[in-house]
Amino acid sequence: MHFLQPLMLWSLLLLPLAVAVYLWLLRRKRKEAFAFSGVSWIIQNMGTPSPWRRHVPPALLGCALAVLLLASARPMARVTLPADYMTLIMAMDVSRSMLAEDVEPNRIKAAQKAAREFLQDLPSNVRVGIVSFAGNAQVVQHVTSQRDELVAAIDRFQLQRGTATGSGLLLALATLRPEANIDLESVLYNPNPFSYNDSGSAPGGARSLDAKPAAKERTPELPGSYKGGAIVLLTDGRRTTGPDPLVAAKKAADLGVRVYTVGFGTPNGFIPGYEGYSFFTQVDEESLKSVAKITEADYFKAGSADDLKQVYQHLSAQFTLEKRDTEITALLAGLALFLILLALGLSAYWFKIGPQQGFNAVRAGGLLPPSP
Repeated sequence: MHFLQPLMLWSLLLLPLAVAVYLWLLRRKRKEAFAFSGVSWIIQNMGTPSPWRRHVPPALLGCALAVLLLASARPMARVTLPADYMTLIMAMDVSRSMLAEDVEPNRIKAAQKAAREFLQDLPSNVRVGIVSFAGNAQVVQHVTSQRDELVAAIDRFQLQRGTATGSGLLLALATLRPEANIDLESVLYNPNPFSYNDSGSAPGGARSLDAKPAAKERTPELPGSYKGGAIVLLTDGRRTTGPDPLVAAKKAADLGVRVYTVGFGTPNGFIPGYEGYSFFTQVDEESLKSVAKITEADYFKAGSADDLKQVYQHLSAQFTLEKRDTEITALLAGLALFLILLALGLSAYWFKIGPQQGFNAVRAGGLLPPSP
């Protein structure tokens, strides 16, 4: 929890003062009680309540005061609320490492099956777009609400060489937020992707003569603040070409977009006998964790087809309910009102005086003449 007006927390110092005033009033009331000769008779006829009951209503009022003073600082807490995501971009790795058979029957077929089930479980109001990436990235299905078109796009995946994780993330970001005008030309069509550098200049520091002028800088948004959509990035290997995925993650964070990352496969996964060679493939978990952390999202590890299915089920629920920072001042004010009403209700129930009891007590005090 954090506070929008933390200086108001100093008002909590009024609580010890309120307790001191209450104790002073108790002592003063006790002294005044002995000044009346008929007090003992009145108390005897009215009935003496339990000693602890008379302190409960003031204690509840004190708690209500504390809650109101806390609410004056405008607290913010992370609470679970209905999500309002409308667009989801799935960025999926289609590099040849997805042929590894450590996940039966192999990684790509298991990933395709889990993705199809994931699409069926998503709420109907969520639209989806699909981006695939290997040595480069491409949009295989534009954003749509038609699940059959999305499933057909997943079934059309063609494996390629290379793993340009950063390119896939940037293309997914540009698909989700086209108004950001992300310059993808230097990323997706770089003639020498293995010497790519983040400045967009040609190798050796020279800038292309036909290069576009730099776009006007946008004011960065708070990470995770964009509620119109999110990105799910699934990969099974390390980046071998294209921009650094951490740079792409920083761009996503500046646009407020969350990137949920999924690492798929086992540490001992390998491609047996492909083109005469067998080689190991391993997930770059540290990069994926960093991407998720930078964008205020989560990282998931899936070592089997069942694991990946569970991850997608969790993500489906994530896009129905989400945790977000929300001001809870009104909630605390409602709690304080409840405590006040409870204090008044208990006071009226425990210490009520019937008409005849009150009449007899007043007469015993000498305020009315005795009955004939």
